[in-house]
Amino acid sequence: MFPISATGLPASLPGSRPPQQSPARFLPRLIPAAEGERVTTRDQRTLTLRSIEPADRAAIQRCFSRLSPQDIRRRFLHAMAELPDPMAQRLCRIDPAWETALVLEDLAVMPSEIRGVGRIYVDEVVNSAEFSVLVEHDWARRGLGALLMQRLVDDSRRRGLTEIWGYVLQENRPMLELCKELGFERRLLVDEPGTAQISLQL
Repeated sequence: MFPISATGLPASLPGSRPPQQSPARFLPRLIPAAEGERVTTRDQRTLTLRSIEPADRAAIQRCFSRLSPQDIRRRFLHAMAELPDPMAQRLCRIDPAWETALVLEDLAVMPSEIRGVGRIYVDEVVNSAEFSVLVEHDWARRGLGALLMQRLVDDSRRRGLTEIWGYVLQENRPMLELCKELGFERRLLVDEPGTAQISLQL
């Protein structure tokens, strides 16, 4: 089991797949469902941390349906009524040369549900990765966001990247505080009031 602490909430969403390029120097150690890592929250609830899979599409859409409008705006930086099927499929079918996506799966319910997602999207041109983190509201403040962020940072270092960064709304104080604790720096965006870019040099 992996005891965890701290907190975390949504950040931003990476863009679309990059053009064909040479593979990234270091690929992540993916965690298949069969080798999922047990994670125990401070209130003794258990989840499984593993890599995302194409079969997670329906669970990802159900997770989206449980998000509040505020959570959706914090995560995607704009309002969305639903997660379209093509977008859900794209989020679950990653190219490991350029992306890492980890999910926190709740096996205590049937069907199993996804309670959190963390991902990076690599830009080889600038040798950096954009991150996004989402934890379902009822599972927030249990250290899951911190766990996902730390794993994304570790994976970025394994890939030999020099920076991990993301966009966060200024109102998203829990995420900003979490990233500050992890050593991220914050820069306000002049062209996008209310949004900050946070980054960590690796």
